[in-house]
Amino acid sequence: MAVTPVGNPYVESSDRVSDYPGASEALAERIDIVGVNPFANAAARDAAIPSPVQGQMCSLNDDNKGYRYDGSAWVLFSGAGNANFTNAATGTYTDGGIDYKYITWTGSGELIVDQAGFADVLIIGGGAGGGAWGGGGGAGGHLVINNLYLGEATHTVVVGAGGAGATISKAIGGQGLSSYLSNFYSIGGGGGGSVDAGNVAAARGALGGSGGGAGGGSVASVGGSGTPGIGNSGGNNANATNLPGGGGGGAGAVGVNATNTVGGNGGVGLANSITNISVTRAAGGGGGNLGGGTPGAGGTGGGGSGTTNSVTGGAGTINSGSGGGAGGFDSGGAGIGQGGAGGSGLIIVRVVV
Repeated sequence: MAVTPVGNPYVESSDRVSDYPGASEALAERIDIVGVNPFANAAARDAAIPSPVQGQMCSLNDDNKGYRYDGSAWVLFSGAGNANFTNAATGTYTDGGIDYKYITWTGSGELIVDQAGFADVLIIGGGAGGGAWGGGGGAGGHLVINNLYLGEATHTVVVGAGGAGATISKAIGGQGLSSYLSNFYSIGGGGGGSVDAGNVAAARGALGGSGGGAGGGSVASVGGSGTPGIGNSGGNNANATNLPGGGGGGAGAVGVNATNTVGGNGGVGLANSITNISVTRAAGGGGGNLGGGTPGAGGTGGGGSGTTNSVTGGAGTINSGSGGGAGGFDSGGAGIGQGGAGGSGLIIVRVVV
């Protein structure tokens, strides 16, 4: 039997197993330890290898992945498994035989990851404010990232605030602020346009995660653009001679265009089950209207409702990232209603345990 330069023996073609029984047994044991044995699933592996040793490897046919035993558990052979955070979990649950824990951020802070790996993340930007006699505020971006790799570090978490509603004509509703986890951002919603006869810029909804609806008045204008993949555009006002405002865009649909007598409804939000409960968030606010007309409803998922007369628009639901509803107009002299505030955003991180 030959010896390599580093001192480890290896079998040559002329060697007989009977001549080197100790080396042959050691070689067989080593192959058994590190050999990649295919098993149907984890249960079959655990039955066949009840006492694994560190360094042992195998593959599973049901997920077509390789695993190694690290001395205490089987981990993905790729090197990157599931991330772990040391913050107190908001909740835990089991789904499909897999155990999860998650943390919900309703305000800014830090996420402490002590084990690098993959996590599922929901990031919602702040919703925008509605316009004054205007369009509904757009929803904050609704960003879902599955299997996001998080390094071992303390990650900054910022939850975006909702934008303020417009208080006067010629003013667009306040933009929602972006939410972000480490370097992953979801931008805030676009403000709803406000009435300003002859001024297209003030009536147009602003762009954002989802765009704001166009303001009312005699200017034909359009809703702001949404960001593809995380939001939709706001609705238009009726036309150059009619008064209702368009609905703000939502994560699940565009804001509805206003008609001659009805303000546009806010776009619906999107449902997400990252906490094992389906919750719809990031909806657009409803458009405002004149007294005697019908305002737009807030989109399903937390959008604020539009109003008529001089009433302030409804606020977007807190931590839903939804847009505020637009205020209306009282032609009897009471004036223009202010826009409702947008709802603040949200961040949720889920890991397998």
